[in-house]
Amino acid sequence: MAPLESPISSMKAASTPAAAFNMDHQWLPFTGNRHFKQEPRIFVAAEGMHFTTHDGRQVIDGISSLWCVGAGHNRRPIAEAIKKQLDTLDYATAFQISNDQAFQAAQMIADLCPGDLNKVLFCNSGSEAADTSLKVALAYHRARGEGHRNVFIGREKGYHGVNFGGMSVGGLPANRKVYGAQLLPRVDHMRFIHDPVNHAYIHNEEPVWQEDPLLELETRILALHDPSNVAAIIVEPVAGSAGWYLPPKGYLKRLREICNKHGILLIFDEVITGFGRMGTNFGADYYGVVPDMLNFAKCVTNGVIPLGGVVCRDFIYDAMMNSGAPDYAIEFFHGYTYSGHPVSCAAAIATLKLLKEENLFARAGQMGPVLGDAMHSAFKGLPNVIGIRSLGLAGAVELSSIAGAPGKRAYDIFLDCYNKGVLVRAAGENLVLCPPYIVEKEHIDKMVNVLADSIRKHA
Repeated sequence: MAPLESPISSMKAASTPAAAFNMDHQWLPFTGNRHFKQEPRIFVAAEGMHFTTHDGRQVIDGISSLWCVGAGHNRRPIAEAIKKQLDTLDYATAFQISNDQAFQAAQMIADLCPGDLNKVLFCNSGSEAADTSLKVALAYHRARGEGHRNVFIGREKGYHGVNFGGMSVGGLPANRKVYGAQLLPRVDHMRFIHDPVNHAYIHNEEPVWQEDPLLELETRILALHDPSNVAAIIVEPVAGSAGWYLPPKGYLKRLREICNKHGILLIFDEVITGFGRMGTNFGADYYGVVPDMLNFAKCVTNGVIPLGGVVCRDFIYDAMMNSGAPDYAIEFFHGYTYSGHPVSCAAAIATLKLLKEENLFARAGQMGPVLGDAMHSAFKGLPNVIGIRSLGLAGAVELSSIAGAPGKRAYDIFLDCYNKGVLVRAAGENLVLCPPYIVEKEHIDKMVNVLADSIRKHA
């Protein structure tokens, strides 16, 4: 297959040796820093589907730069909106004051949400959104006279960011083990949603389980804590950070019913599934379930500038407003210096307009089966492949571990793909593809072929 022509490949890319960068001071997150300095991977520009590296190579962004860049890189309307906003109102406090961009962004986000998810609390990231939603849950129950509801339930292998609340309800052992002594008390976790025996390979459908995966929640976890003590249950509609694991058919609807039965708030963490990844506005729309709170970040600004938030249903807001306190009193003692930042909100407004104008949610839905078809066709039967999962515009291929070196096979393949011009994501033993919604079939073909070749190479 001939090399793909990048939108910027006709431009002569400058080459800078890695030694020209002083890497002594930045501590990279979620990175093996010692190995990185031996083989630096540095991006200096991006356009459309491609990055330009420090040494002048083109790399396809096969992961929307960590699920963020749905509309592709360097979109002029978003950049122009940011520039205009900087010249108009660069920053204003969100405490006791607001700004016009925050009002408009909140309305646009609420208009996209299902049901009566109408009240938007802005923050700066998915991690902050997770902790914000947990605090809202506690404050809501206290406002209505049920302050004893202080148990949270998450899920094994769930990811809700890296702040203490999100780590506590999250279920990724590596993210928790160092900080265990200071995680929140009174937190429990439901069983994981993947059946590797019966549903190792799943494409564009919901896995059907022969057993009830929520039976343990009802008969053991809720019984142990007593449902009247549980404040909220938080889940990702699809377990994205763990490696794109799909919920069983009917799982989220059943979870909604259980929460309704016991007066428990249901929180959807849609930082990954929100704003088009499933071919719909949110995962909530895809699965036909309205949560009580919906956490968002990432694609809301196309990854260009930090913005996150929590969308709450009307009854939560109303309970907080009608607690009997004087009207000048603060109802919710929470917020961030940059909540509703005017520049971030201007970026969100421009991003949401662009996504709508180019019908990119629907396009993601159309390209999802193309990606899934290609992945299942290319990867099934390759050495060490033990599962493939695809739904929406995302998919993962799961590999067997190297004895005594968990994650090394996937990491080595990630490096090899990068060197061959394709950015994939290594998540434990999974390799994930989740490209921007503007992806074309030829991009998918190159991503899948490069990844398949690398899986063979590292057999």
